[in-house]
Amino acid sequence: MKSWKVDFSIESFKIVFMKILLVGINASYSHTNLAIRTISEYIKSKNNLSDVKIAEFTINQPYMELIRGIASFKADAVLFSTYIWNAELTSKIIMDLKSVLPQSLIGAGGPEYGLCAEEYLKKLNDLDFIISGEGEQTVFELLELCNSLSCSMDFGDNKNSLKHKLTGHIRNVKGVYFKDLAGNIFYTGDRPLICDLSEIPFPYPEITDPDNKMYYYESSRGCPYSCAYCMSSLDKRVRFMPLERVYADLQKFLDANVRIVKFVDRTYNLNPERYIKIWEYILSHHNKKTMFHFEIEAEYLSSDALDFLQKVPEGIMQFEIGVQSSNPETLKSVFRSPDVTKLAENVKRIPRTIHQHLDLIAGLPYEDMTSFGKSLDFVMSLKPDALQLGFLKILHGTEMEKMALHKGWKWMKTPAYEVFSTPYMSYENILYLKDMEVIVDAFWNSGKFIKTMGYAGRIINWWSLFCGLVDYGRKNGIFVVQHRETFWFEFLCDWIKSECISELDSAVMYNLLKYDFVIRGKQGGFPSWYCHNYDKEKHRNLLEQDGGVTNARLDFAYSEYEEFEFDPETEFPENNKGNFSKLIKYKRR
Repeated sequence: MKSWKVDFSIESFKIVFMKILLVGINASYSHTNLAIRTISEYIKSKNNLSDVKIAEFTINQPYMELIRGIASFKADAVLFSTYIWNAELTSKIIMDLKSVLPQSLIGAGGPEYGLCAEEYLKKLNDLDFIISGEGEQTVFELLELCNSLSCSMDFGDNKNSLKHKLTGHIRNVKGVYFKDLAGNIFYTGDRPLICDLSEIPFPYPEITDPDNKMYYYESSRGCPYSCAYCMSSLDKRVRFMPLERVYADLQKFLDANVRIVKFVDRTYNLNPERYIKIWEYILSHHNKKTMFHFEIEAEYLSSDALDFLQKVPEGIMQFEIGVQSSNPETLKSVFRSPDVTKLAENVKRIPRTIHQHLDLIAGLPYEDMTSFGKSLDFVMSLKPDALQLGFLKILHGTEMEKMALHKGWKWMKTPAYEVFSTPYMSYENILYLKDMEVIVDAFWNSGKFIKTMGYAGRIINWWSLFCGLVDYGRKNGIFVVQHRETFWFEFLCDWIKSECISELDSAVMYNLLKYDFVIRGKQGGFPSWYCHNYDKEKHRNLLEQDGGVTNARLDFAYSEYEEFEFDPETEFPENNKGNFSKLIKYKRR
């Protein structure tokens, strides 16, 4: 860093350090923006004199509130962290921001603007520069340059002169697309990657709201795989944070009792010796609260890793596993491993104490509706805790973009670049799967229909089951508005009555639906579809058998009594017909 010789007399003091604001616009309040925190802490570690602030907002906030919040910092330079989910909103803000901050430089970075830099600089007149690639060193050097140029300016100069001076000096700062005063765009050249990740400080010097915030963390950068649809495939140079540093960082999360830490490593399980040691540290130091989330390539889990996972108790880890398709031809076409047999074997060996979130992507090559149905059945046979039914996004610079341009894919030309149709799926097919996404979220991912859907999935294959629910929903026009959770219970009850299934299956599913409904929590009243078989004396007797009635008001308030024709707590309720009295106890506040 340049050292300054300063005369601290009022007359001669001319050093004015740039005020820089790093802005993250997140998808929700619970999210944290890792990029702006990492850059901020990196700059502070190199130069404690710079005035660097971060500001986080959400895409759901009122627009004028966003403008006012950003403008309130009165920053000399405002930099936005951009992704496909916030790019359009960020563009709108940039178009308006110069009206309230006419003297400020406005820049951006991140995977969305960074990979389409010239396009965004041409489109947005008030956008001055874009950071391409890793931002820590680039933003630091850019700030240092601005500081030195500011010091050589008279206080009476118009701030635009800073941009004018930058045009002549910024070529020395690698990794920047810059637009000069005449609107000409030039690129300063690629910047080498940070090889030693330990140079990057821990991004959370203060951990606030640990119960409601998701804290993102990276222990590595880069990905060696070449998935055609993924931007991570553009850079295969993998770098790892030293293990001792990772341990120290994780301990900070554990000491703060953070609710969830999400590793953003593109593929966590690359090096068994390394990733198992991190798991071992987590397990041996766990605080009985923090959940750690990992993105896993399940087919590459080592035997030692699978053996270790058998020791992991519930509530410590959750896995996101990208299956994407079970069609080997599809997987080969997008450069993924076609070994779905190995993937299935490994997923089945992961213990149920680890929450498993499995992904499918609709719109991939060679995947028509029949093939996609087989992929969905394959994933559901693995009994995921959640199924993410996603849709292909044609991202700039990827191999998938080249394929899509030449072979007939249609997709959004603005973020999020999602497919409308493919050579294998029509627009109507995509819309049908959009409705199925709603059904899967409501009836499987919500976790509210475990008993009912578990039984339904045994008597009807999953693809046919979800198609039946979509068809019934379309017939009744349910996809045009959002619905409360209680609506879906009534909807499923109606479907059970109307579906051509046996009388036995219909009766079993109705009883299971009642059980799923009543175990959610104490009901203020029961809906019309629910036949409540209540006997207060039997309720009291079951409470007495369960440990006695110590406070009648509270004991009754935090429990429920119900009678069922089939035992809903057995694996095969259809084989257990009779009169089953159940006491359901709820957690007390």
